[in-house]
Amino acid sequence: MNRNELPHPWQPSRRTFLKAALAAAGALSTAGLLSGCTGGVDPHVITLGSRLSDKNAKLGVQDVVGMFQQQTGAAVRINSVDSTSFQENVNNYLQGTPDDVFTWMSGYRMKYFADKGLVDDVSSVWQAHGSGFSDSFREASTGTDGRQYLVPFFYYPWAVFYRPSLWQQRGYAPPKTFDEWVALSKRMQSDGLTPIGFGVRDGWPPFGTFDYLDLRLNGVDFHRSLLAGDVSWTDNRVRSVFDTWREILPFHQPQPLGRKMSEAQQALLNKEVGMLVAGMFVAQSFPAGPDREDLDFFAFPELDSAVGTSAVEAPMDGFMMRKDPRNLGGAQQFLSFLTNAAAAVAYAKQDPQAIPAHRDADLSSFPPLVQKSAALVQGAGSITQFLDRDTRPDFASVVMIPAMQQFLGNPNDVDGLVRSIERQKAAVFGQ
Repeated sequence: MNRNELPHPWQPSRRTFLKAALAAAGALSTAGLLSGCTGGVDPHVITLGSRLSDKNAKLGVQDVVGMFQQQTGAAVRINSVDSTSFQENVNNYLQGTPDDVFTWMSGYRMKYFADKGLVDDVSSVWQAHGSGFSDSFREASTGTDGRQYLVPFFYYPWAVFYRPSLWQQRGYAPPKTFDEWVALSKRMQSDGLTPIGFGVRDGWPPFGTFDYLDLRLNGVDFHRSLLAGDVSWTDNRVRSVFDTWREILPFHQPQPLGRKMSEAQQALLNKEVGMLVAGMFVAQSFPAGPDREDLDFFAFPELDSAVGTSAVEAPMDGFMMRKDPRNLGGAQQFLSFLTNAAAAVAYAKQDPQAIPAHRDADLSSFPPLVQKSAALVQGAGSITQFLDRDTRPDFASVVMIPAMQQFLGNPNDVDGLVRSIERQKAAVFGQ
């Protein structure tokens, strides 16, 4: 089919674009969903705003806070909000009466609030306790002014997950190259099994596949430059990413736009699909015991031997401090405590997706999946955070989520897609 006969790429009006950009930054809020709990609080109490709202994550936060209180005698009040509401309303939250310390994400997600002057730097904590973190985690915690604004706590690498029991039964072996991956997918199809689970209704899940394809084809330097707005999306190297992705789309679950990531994870659990490109959070969907023990992964396959597979996608979460915290001394004391390997280990024992960020964390008592995940990241030649953290959050939400949906709905018009992204990028980055 002539690409000129295909539908034209979606283009937002200026009003639609600006409205979406504000929403992406968290400026459009729903009253009451997220607010600090500082009103009427004893000034000696440390307040913590947490988006770690999953059942296991909440238990992990409670264990960490309990450990801190027992060791120091200080008091912490937790303000727990579901992650989606927290993210959608965090901008207003930080401009109101936020908690002294709050959970957040690294990369541009952290830099945005640092540049806006809505958070205080935690460089003094890093100077005293930062030796336990790698240079890559330090970089991901550093703002544009060279100061640190986030204390790393845990990370969760992305890979291709599968169920070993199913693979052993069918005689499958983890592929190392893209060609082997394609051959395996064809074999799964011939066996009546959908090869790759896929759910993109949430918007962000396709970023993981895009990132890895770009990293494997073009390398980490190109990938970072592209997401920083320094490379045109009409570059042929970008086109090759979408062309390669289109080649493997027939192996994915059909109609992914109507499926949530959690449903794709459930399909993996139920052995309805052979594998799933995801983060370690997939373990949260597997009940503890035999099911979770029957979960493994392999690194995203190699596409170019000159590029290799040393780049690993591993988003990192941590803690930040509000601007002029009500209890500055308590906040700094709590953040210093969070740099302790034991604190991160205590949290990770409850949350199966979390790998402690501290290099001295003792993982000897953790399941093999956790140890393998840590080894994957520790052996990485470079670490990326994830598209919506490695670029401006407004570009990720306003431009790239609709672009991914456009591609999956019409994968044959790559030329129109990349030209559309490039035009919109200029509006975001001011180029």
